[in-house]
Amino acid sequence: MAARSPGASLTRAAKARAGETSARRGPAPPRWVKPFLAALADTSNVAAAARKAKIDTSAAYQRRRNDAEFNRQWQIALCEGYDNLEMELLHRLRTGEVKPPPGAKRAARSFDNATAFRLLAAHRESAARQRAIRDQVSAADIRASIDRKVEELRQRVLAAKALSERPRDAS
Repeated sequence: MAARSPGASLTRAAKARAGETSARRGPAPPRWVKPFLAALADTSNVAAAARKAKIDTSAAYQRRRNDAEFNRQWQIALCEGYDNLEMELLHRLRTGEVKPPPGAKRAARSFDNATAFRLLAAHRESAARQRAIRDQVSAADIRASIDRKVEELRQRVLAAKALSERPRDAS
């Protein structure tokens, strides 16, 4: 095992104290990025997330165009927002929302979810794509899984055929 030279570690430590970042990391993101992404995950709404982060929506869109990592985080936040919306929708479908109808004194359960369904439909494909990336499922893994299932089915068919072709006892 080779020993590190003391000069090399001091150089790294000195760089860290000076606040230098590695070439791979780049500069630290602006302060608004974390609150923006958190709000985007909560709301699935860029304008609401921008308001929460106290920025103009154009700043967020510009950063997304120019920063691949931010774009990746944006997609993850939208996927999380989609999951949250899906859970909320399922809850509403099961329990309804208590709202008073116009002019009524008592509230009644309402099950109007058309807007939520439109949002789900609009984000379904991008969320599915992000889940596949998150789960790191490769095409080779999918093919192997399909091949295993086809082989299991083939074995079942052969076993059933062999069973049906067996001579029966004449008792």
